[in-house]
Amino acid sequence: MEIQKFNCEGLLLITPDVFSDNRGYFLETFNEKKYKEIGILKDFVQDNESLSACNVVRGLHFQCPPYSQGKLVRVVNGSILDIAVDLRKKSATYGKWVAVNLSGKNKKQFWIPEGFAHGFISLEDNTIVNYKCTSHYNPDSEKTILWNDPTLNIDWKNESNKIVSEKDNNGVFFADFISPF
Repeated sequence: MEIQKFNCEGLLLITPDVFSDNRGYFLETFNEKKYKEIGILKDFVQDNESLSACNVVRGLHFQCPPYSQGKLVRVVNGSILDIAVDLRKKSATYGKWVAVNLSGKNKKQFWIPEGFAHGFISLEDNTIVNYKCTSHYNPDSEKTILWNDPTLNIDWKNESNKIVSEKDNNGVFFADFISPF
């Protein structure tokens, strides 16, 4: 297993060991002992999965404490540009973002700890995203930052027409955001 760290402390890109032969492949998508060794010390309590057409944007979502969530994100089929935005007020990288490419082919996973907003754009039709969460979903604590916020200036890498929900198009501007982290 390979681990890549970023300038935003806590974010990890995990490349699992994949064992392939003429039958197909095998990999561990989660091993509590190994993941605790790399610093993912939280227990997972909920798994989520979404199916998206090409150019669907989801995010930028997060849950406020005490319901904040860490997420271990992977793509089963298709591909995404996955985004994490640092919302931790005391962090040197507050308001900065990291983007990674996740796909069913590269089998990478993105660990996004509590204190980050999360979003992605699907780059192919029939993209299936699966993510493990460290806290149960709590609709009253969910918040959304505008996905195309001009202050964040996220490079979504795809110039095509984006498909965005009403909720995500009505997210709060980062300049008006008061972080609970």
